[in-house]
Amino acid sequence: MTATISPTAGAQAGSPAGNPPAAHDSPASAPEAAATAPHLSASQSRKERLLFGPQPRWVRPSAALLLVVTAALYLWNLEATGYANSFYAAAIQAGTKDWTALLFGSLDAGNAITVDKPPAALWIPALAGRIFGFSALSMLIPQALMGVAAVGLLYLTVKRVSGPAAGLLAGGALALTPVAALMFRFNNPDAMLTLCLVLAAYLTTRAIEKGGWKWLAAAGAVIGLAFLSKMLQGFLIVPGLALAYLWAAPTTLGRRLLHLLAAAAGIAVVAGSYLVLFQLTPASVRPYMAGSETNSFLELTFGYNGLGRITGSGGGMPGGGNLGGNAGGPGGNGNVGFGGTAGITRMFGTSFGGEVSWLLPAALILLAAGLWFTRREARTSKTRAALLLWGGWLVITAGIFSFMSGTVHPYYAVALAPAIAALAGIGSLELWRGRAYWPARVVLAVTVLATSVWSAVLLGRDPAWLPGLRVIAVVLGVLAAAALLLRADSMAALPARFRKAATAGFVILALLAGGLGSTAWTLATVAQPHSGSIPTSGPTASAMGGGFGAAGRAGSDGADGSAGAAAGGGPGGETSSAELNALLKSSGAKWSAIVSGATQAASLELATGTSVIALGGWNGGDPYPTLAQFQAMVDRGEIGYFISGGMGGMGGGRGGNSEVTTWVAANYQAQTVGNTTVYKLGA
Repeated sequence: MTATISPTAGAQAGSPAGNPPAAHDSPASAPEAAATAPHLSASQSRKERLLFGPQPRWVRPSAALLLVVTAALYLWNLEATGYANSFYAAAIQAGTKDWTALLFGSLDAGNAITVDKPPAALWIPALAGRIFGFSALSMLIPQALMGVAAVGLLYLTVKRVSGPAAGLLAGGALALTPVAALMFRFNNPDAMLTLCLVLAAYLTTRAIEKGGWKWLAAAGAVIGLAFLSKMLQGFLIVPGLALAYLWAAPTTLGRRLLHLLAAAAGIAVVAGSYLVLFQLTPASVRPYMAGSETNSFLELTFGYNGLGRITGSGGGMPGGGNLGGNAGGPGGNGNVGFGGTAGITRMFGTSFGGEVSWLLPAALILLAAGLWFTRREARTSKTRAALLLWGGWLVITAGIFSFMSGTVHPYYAVALAPAIAALAGIGSLELWRGRAYWPARVVLAVTVLATSVWSAVLLGRDPAWLPGLRVIAVVLGVLAAAALLLRADSMAALPARFRKAATAGFVILALLAGGLGSTAWTLATVAQPHSGSIPTSGPTASAMGGGFGAAGRAGSDGADGSAGAAAGGGPGGETSSAELNALLKSSGAKWSAIVSGATQAASLELATGTSVIALGGWNGGDPYPTLAQFQAMVDRGEIGYFISGGMGGMGGGRGGNSEVTTWVAANYQAQTVGNTTVYKLGA
């Protein structure tokens, strides 16, 4: 490698304790490499020129092509997705109508109750809806553009460490990860979260280069924004980023520690400012905080969306109930939508495997090899710092996802995709540069072969879909590994043009072997419209909705959407009849209706354009509104109709939900509208 697997001055090349010799651009014999190993200034200066100086002609066009292809992939036939997750679509629609709803993430424009996440992920699509008019495309195009931005930022971040080729490989790997293509074409908060995480990694990389606290403080601010997108999940990358800076920044230990405090201050300013705003705003002028029992943002952070997700206490959902990953429960092997059984193999299992694990074996191999080969480099080595950053991100996030026993869904894995892609890009390019050293060549060959074999395993989980592709992947992997192992030192005797052609052939073969399966799965994902609360990637579109749907699975947590199978994902939803829609549109009340749970409430809002209260929050389990609050609303003429049904049964009757239902039935006359029982409230 140019810098990664290069011996320290005076180290004996090829010795058991030393590092491998530096590689050259053209194939060289081991003696030649060893002879030049102690003299790294020329290769290092070349790398500096490649990273920060004049760029080769192919760099800018190839980077532009990467972004154009990513945009085409994420924007293609996007309108087929419709409203995607109607839970978040309804909240975005509310934000286009009312600024308070936009600020606090209300599910309805009347500001009765919020979604059970912070609102940052709703802000951009809601603002787009205000500018261009609310529609499925005005909501989803910003998500797709976030994906393009994430790919571009990952390219720039990896390029600063290992050059443009590594950046292109990392950016392409992220773009072609199935779960990334899925979630950047969807309206869950994960698109915004992932973009923030990649931006934080870029800013931290810039900070490590110069030991700059301002870059690090900016990274902290972006992590604060990630927290406002999906709460504590935004903090999972912090240990990796902090470790990389603390280890490698070119300044004293004391300054490094102070700079980390600046990053913490950045997090506190952004995340804390919103927390204070919410907590200090009188409850009478803001919506109720869904997912909490005490109308508290802090309770939501550390309870339902915090420790409850990790420990399984209450299953990470309001009202109790375990939807987590314990074997035998809803999260066991039979329930793909809730992560399967918790354990070290979860990321490779039937739930997460097809979403994100295509390059996961390669990333782990390259991480271990990279840390070993850089063990004797200077503390400030950029390559090792990048390995610590992305490796810490991957190991910690994957570890939490693997062992958490609360609610977890396979599309959470999009947060792993940038780290896997970055490690694949950095590790493979650095090993390729060091291929004159046989251990580097062996590791690279093993990585390519393992990736192709694992791709075949993942493809085999849908045996009816392109069965021949599995065989092609393995054959390509064997050929690529053999070519890497047997690349002859005698190639140095070949004319330059033949060496270049052979080298290009090696690269293309290795890329096909490693990326064919993931690319095919991603294209199949893009070709399918997705809706509901738990979308999954692959050749067959699937999504689980709220409640106990046809699949017999427990409903999703509202944090990840409750627009269930019943609600549908397309414009207008599917639960309400034309008669009911017309009735609600004719209501002049502040809220046209109230219905138990957010599933039907969101569907009705999208279908009618009116505000509907979700009694008890997403699943009917939140204590809002209480019977007294509901009676006061009715007395003021603020609610038009009570709609029977919904998801109140899942809430356990908590928070006065059953009391409201009983009181309405005792005091108002039921009528049937379409196929729905409703009660006209008021005099």
